[in-house]
Formats: sequence, structure tokens, C-alpha cells
Amino acid sequence: MDMSTRMFKEEGWIRKTCKVCGKPFWTLDPDRETCGDPPCDEYEFIGNPGIPKKYTLDEMREKFLSFFERKGHGRVKRYPVLPRWRDDVLLVGASIMDFQPWVISGEADPPANPLTISQPSIRFTDIDNVGITGRHFTIFEMMAHHAFNYPGKPIYWMDETVEYAYEFFTKDLGMKGEDITFKENPWAGGGNAGPAFEVLYRGLEVATLVFMQYKLAPPDADPSQVVEIKGDKYVPMDTRVVDTGYGLERLVWMSQGTPTAYDAVLDYVIEPLKKMAGIEKIDDRILMENSKLAGMFDIEDMGDLRVLRETVAKRVGIDPDELTRLVRPYELIYAIADHTKALTFMLSDGVVPSNVKAGYLARLLIRKSIRHLRELGLEIPLSEIVAMHIKALHKTFPEFKEMEDVVLDMVNVEEKKYAETLKRGSGLVKREIEKLKKQGINELPLEKLILFYESHGLTPEIVKEIAEKEGMKVKVPDNFYSLVAKEAEKTVKKEEEKRIVDFELVQDLPDTRTLYYEDPFMKEFDAKVLRVIEDWVVLDQTAFYPEGGGQPCDLGELSGIKVLDVQKVGKVILHKVENPEAFKEGDTVHGKIDWQRRIQHMRHHTGTHVLMGALVRVLGKHVWQAGSQLSTDWARLDIAHYKRISEEELKEIELLANKVVMESRPVKWEWLPRTEAEQKYGFRLYQGGVVPGRIIRILNIKDWDVQACGGTHLPNTGLIGPIKILRTERIQDGVERIIFTCGEATIKEWQKEREILSRTSEVFRVPPEKLPETAERFFEEWKQARKEVEKLNKELAKLLVYELESKVEKIGEIEFIGAIVEGEIDHLREAALKLKKPKRVVALISEDSKAVVVSVGDEIPHKAGDLIKIITKVAGGGGGGKKDLAQGKIKNVLKAKEALEELKKAL
Repeated sequence: MDMSTRMFKEEGWIRKTCKVCGKPFWTLDPDRETCGDPPCDEYEFIGNPGIPKKYTLDEMREKFLSFFERKGHGRVKRYPVLPRWRDDVLLVGASIMDFQPWVISGEADPPANPLTISQPSIRFTDIDNVGITGRHFTIFEMMAHHAFNYPGKPIYWMDETVEYAYEFFTKDLGMKGEDITFKENPWAGGGNAGPAFEVLYRGLEVATLVFMQYKLAPPDADPSQVVEIKGDKYVPMDTRVVDTGYGLERLVWMSQGTPTAYDAVLDYVIEPLKKMAGIEKIDDRILMENSKLAGMFDIEDMGDLRVLRETVAKRVGIDPDELTRLVRPYELIYAIADHTKALTFMLSDGVVPSNVKAGYLARLLIRKSIRHLRELGLEIPLSEIVAMHIKALHKTFPEFKEMEDVVLDMVNVEEKKYAETLKRGSGLVKREIEKLKKQGINELPLEKLILFYESHGLTPEIVKEIAEKEGMKVKVPDNFYSLVAKEAEKTVKKEEEKRIVDFELVQDLPDTRTLYYEDPFMKEFDAKVLRVIEDWVVLDQTAFYPEGGGQPCDLGELSGIKVLDVQKVGKVILHKVENPEAFKEGDTVHGKIDWQRRIQHMRHHTGTHVLMGALVRVLGKHVWQAGSQLSTDWARLDIAHYKRISEEELKEIELLANKVVMESRPVKWEWLPRTEAEQKYGFRLYQGGVVPGRIIRILNIKDWDVQACGGTHLPNTGLIGPIKILRTERIQDGVERIIFTCGEATIKEWQKEREILSRTSEVFRVPPEKLPETAERFFEEWKQARKEVEKLNKELAKLLVYELESKVEKIGEIEFIGAIVEGEIDHLREAALKLKKPKRVVALISEDSKAVVVSVGDEIPHKAGDLIKIITKVAGGGGGGKKDLAQGKIKNVLKAKEALEELKKAL
């Protein structure tokens, strides 16, 4: 593809081929032979900044955004790192993800076009390089300008993009034009692709300019349209997108020339940690050479790291082991500083640590950071470091301050959980190692390491420590965390839609008019039959709500015939009826809704929104809906929350929700274009999940809760009736389930409780208010009585043993005691064990509890488990046990004597 832009032609740029990597690049320097990208070139700015003025993060970000504002771009606020507007990725890893899929597909307008943004992005692909290479982060800000060229509405393309980059770098930042290279390197990701330039300066990639113009080719694509990029086949897109990324941290580093990028942007955490850990100061030259050379390696495995250490050691003239000893504490501090910053963004933006999805990645960062702190010999709580980030960043990100209490509490709760995991874990690892040793395995397999981490939260370093004490070899790959993060980031496949009828069968039908939105209180209506497909009837309009959004469908009748199910295919609503042959195309039918059922659904649905508002206010803004389901009798709401909800909190939530009910707040709904709704209400809109479509339905409870929701609702909260929380359950790590009722269902619950109370009062013969103390008194008395019974039973067991000792029979060499006695299995077992002697067999059968116990002495050639089977064969029942003791139950007590005789014969 020809990439000679206007600037390249007019300003005398030369297209060359790099003598090291063989890739094409553009330069103003006729003598230049390499592309400027490591490993073809080394960093040249360390200790010698490539930008004349030193910048902080805030200054550089402002410099960039205001440059593009001057060039006519609308400035857009950052998006959360947890992408609530899409469900196919776990975290935002690039600024373009903010605008996928809706803006790129044209289903939503961009917030501005062209626009500029600085988007915090989180990537786990390089997690094992963080701290070591000097340039890798899990969190970094991708500054960008984007232009969306919709069909017939071009904004700008390659010429302008290259000119903006060059002007910003040279005029605004003062970089030297002859040192800048534009390397051609096509880009592909997320199903899109296009030609791209990497902008390189003094050995560092400072920006990537992508011209997104292809999408993955469908199987039936016209071959003349297909292009191949990085092994995949693509076809042109209707919308062509300018997708740029400028590395904020890298540009700040370029301006400061510090040994590593971490020193340039995270010094507010690095310096205090160095002091606390008492790290010996090392020559800057060591860190500089380390960074320069690390830039040439991609630390993917242990081998690379070893080679890097040896190369650096040779350059600075010290022993590789000595170098590791000096550099390792710095690497740990750099990694901690980066990981805790990523955590601050994740937790403030609503990630709740757990075992799944983004919560799993947050936990991975927490545990890796704690591990690094311990390796440094620091016992400080991790939350203290997160607090340092909040303090340093809250001016730019005020949302951190308002989430601070919850975020720090989350980290503390996680740290406690981790400590408990470690306690539990060592026994687990030891048992596993014993098993492996028995199989003759002396090195712990990688999949076991991953399993320990994923299922039990045990980091490989801990497993290694325990295993090596047990004499088992453990190799931890250097990219261990990248491996497990990759697994976690594999996106979840959407559940298969429930098949009703093929889309083709309703494709030509008009959208069904939704009377349930026009008037949610419509109970009866007339409509025309448009089509009958199998058991389903399609009408031109309907007041029957089809199943969706956690709300079950309406039931009722059409012209007296039962409606069994109502579903939606595209925008066509289908009614499953008991007797489809009664309907003909063109008929007019009269619909009647089961109103009792529907009004309870409406109460529960609006009630869910009221409860959600109360949960967020009592527990914190991190609370997010993880699912909901309603029925006529009850509703459930699942929320992301990091600990169990206390009794006190539940009371507060219930009271707050009922206050909102009693205030009869208006409930309004409106249809808004997606982008307008997002800008007006933020991403809390997507509490109930991502809603498709260009125009979305927004439900708004005044000053309380706003959500995109397609359900049927009451016009004010007063009609919900009383809300009662029945119970909460923890359904998985990080998710609490709240079961509650509204309206009539609540009254039924109260009546049920009153009945339980009055029945219990009758049993205890006291009024309800005296129940707690009465029950307590009975319980205490019962406990005393039980102790007394235990004591008497022990006495009885002693007497029984004494009595049975006199009943010994001799069978050859064997002493035999066989008796039918009274008592529970525990007493029989105690007696049988007390009577046990090396040459003795004891068999006891209880005539009241039908228990049977057999004990066998050490010198007897029989197993107790086999002998008990002789008894159960005669008297029915079953039992089993080990060599010396077996127990069970018989069915027929009348055959007990016969069974003992049989056993004597066998002996």
C-alpha cells in the first residue's frame, strides 16, 4: 500500500529499508540506516532528555489535549477502565475501545468528531515485564485523537494525521525533526485492521498512528475485495477510523531522561518505598544501562532475563549475581508502584476483587504486590500504598477521593483473605506433593502451579517455597502471570439465544406496536392477526410484555384462548397460544392480560431499581448489578460487593428503600440516542447489562436511579407498596444475592411470619414478645439435660463392658463375645473398643436402635469389615469398616440371634 503522505512528498522525506529488521521507514536524514525501533536502535535519551523542557504527567497531558483542541478536536473526558458499555472485553486496553462497538458500527454518534482524549488503559500482556524493562506498565494513559469517517462524511485521513504528529512533536515539544522516523507496520486487533505508522524517536516508540479501514472477511466475501494482514483475511469497512495512540508516560520519560519510565511518573510511591525498605543507593549508570539494554529484549522467559543480566553486568563491570542483588529491590518497587496504580483505577471504577473476569485480574495485582512487599521485607498494608496514589492523583481524578474509603477497605479485606489462603494452602500443597512423589514425579508440573493459583489463590512463589522444603523441584516461568492473565482475558462466549422461530420467518413483518410502553396500565386491547407460525401468533400491536431484562412475560388470553408464552424476535412479538388453529391471518382478536401477575411484576421491577439506589447509597458506588430475576412472589437482585452485608446495613437499606416508596417519587421513561444518554447519565445506565440499539429506553426514578431498561414500570414509587428483604446469600466470591418482596408479596410474607410466631408461642405457651428468653431458657436446660444423659450413658457403657466380660466364649484359639444389647451406635462402639483384645472378636447388636458393631483384635486373621457382612447377610441392612472395627445397621432385629450364631460358625 502506498503510504507516501503529502508531508513526506513535500518536505523531502526518504523511504528506506531498515538494515536490521528489513521493515520500511520514512526519515529526513539521508544517512540513517536503521528504523529507530529497539532492538534495531538503543535508547538515546536516558541521561540525555530528548525534549528540551521537563514535563509532569499533568503538564504533558494538557499540552497534548490543548494542541488538538486548537486543531478543532472536541475534548472528551476519560472513560472508566471497566467497560460497562460492552461485554466482550474485561478492561479498557486502548482509547479506541471506548468507541467500540457502537460508534464504529455507526449505531451511536461519537461524543465529538474529530475528538481528543487521554484514556487510562490497562493491559496484562506485559505484566511480567513490568519493573524489569523500565518501559512496560500494566496501566498507562493512551493519549489519542480519533476521526470517524462515515460514508459520505469524511473528516480527515493519513495526510493530516502524520502532519499533526510531526507538528506536535517538533513545534510543541521541541523534538528534533531529523531524529523522528515513521515506520510502516500494519496493525490488527479486535476484528479490525489497517495500515499504520509507528512514530519513533531516539530509540523509543512515542506514538502509533493506525488507519483502521478493514474488518474480518465473512466466508462469502468477494475475493477481489479481500486483503491479508498478519495472516488473517479482511475486507474494507464502510467507516474508516483514524485511531492514534500517544504514550503519555513515555513522552514524560523522554522529557526527563530518568533511568526508567517508572522514575519519571511514579516517584511519589517509589521514593517513600525505597526509604522504608532501606534500599542501598546504586549508581544511576547501572539502572540506565539496564533500561537501555532491556529495551532491546522482550523478557518473555527466564533465558532472556539471564542474558540481559549478563550483558548489563559486562557493560558496567560487575558480577551478574551482584547485579541481580542490587537491581532486584528496584524492580520490585517499580512493579509495586505500577500494580497499585492500576488497582487504584480498577477499584475506583467499580472492579470488585473476585475469582472471575476483571475481579480476578484485580486480585492477581493485589497478591503479586503483597508478595513483592514481603520479598522487600516490608510489612506495611497494601492499602497504605493505594492511599499514596489517591493523594497524588485526586486533583486530576477527583473520583478517587470519593471512592477512597471503599477502595481502601476492599484492599484490606483482600489482604486478610490472602493471609487466610496462605494458612490453609500449605497443607494443601504438601498433600499434593506427597501424591506426586508416590507417582515418582520430582518436579511440580506447570499446570499444577496454575491450578494452585487459580483454584486456591496460592502464588507460584509460595508453592515453590513449600515444595522445595518437601524436596520437590519447582520451575516458575518468568511469564507466569501473563499466562494466567491471558486465560482470564479470554472473553466469555455469549449464551445461545433461546430459539423461538427462525428470524427469516418474521423478517418481512412490521415491528409490533408496543402498547405496554404507551400505557403500562392497559389490561385489554384489540389487535389484528398478521401471521400464525407453528404455535405462535403475531399481532400488529400488543399489550403483552415479552420476556426480557429479567422480567417474565405476561400471560392471559387472546379471544378466550390461553396465551402460554410471549417472546420477541428482532422487533416482532410472538404469542404462543393453546390452540393456534383458531387464529387466521386478518382476524381481529381481543387480548386480556392476567393483571394480578403483571402488576406484581411491575412492583418488583420498579422495586428492584429502588433497592439498587439504596444499596449504592449504603454500601458504596462500587456496587453494580450482576443480574436480576423477578416473579410474582419474590424478586432477586445480584450485586458485586466484596464482603457479606451486615445486619445493620440491611436494616438501613430496607428503611431507605421504603422511604423512597413512601415519598411517591415520579418514575419517568424516555427514548434517547445512546451517546446522548451516556453523556447525560454516565455508564451507570448499563446496570442491568448492555442494551443494544441506536436509541435506548431510559428509566428515571427522580433523584434516585437511572438505568437503560426495557421492562414495564409503575409511574411512581408509591405504587410499589412495602419492600421487604427476606435474606442475602453469597452466590460466588464478590457477588451477593438479595432476595426481596414488594407489595402484595410482602404482605403475604408478613402473614407467614405472624403464623410462625403464633404457632411457636403456642408450643412454648408464652406471648410472642417472651419467645427469645423462653427459647433461650429451654435451650440451656436441654444442654444441661444432654450433658446429664451423656454422663449416664458413659456409666451404662462401663456396666455393659463389665457385664459382657463375663460372657466370653472360646472358639478354638479365638475369644468371642456376641451379645444383643440396648443403646445407640456410639455406645456400642465405645463398648466394643473397650472389650478389644489381640485374640478377641466382639459383635454387638442393639435391639432398640438396630445398630451393629464388630471389633477384631490384632492377632485375628479376619477383617471386621468382612465379619459384619455375615451379620447383615442374615439380618438384612448393611455396614462396613476397616480391619479392626466395622459398624452398620440391621433391618430385622428378630434375626439378630441367628446372625450371631452364623458369625460363630464362620469363626
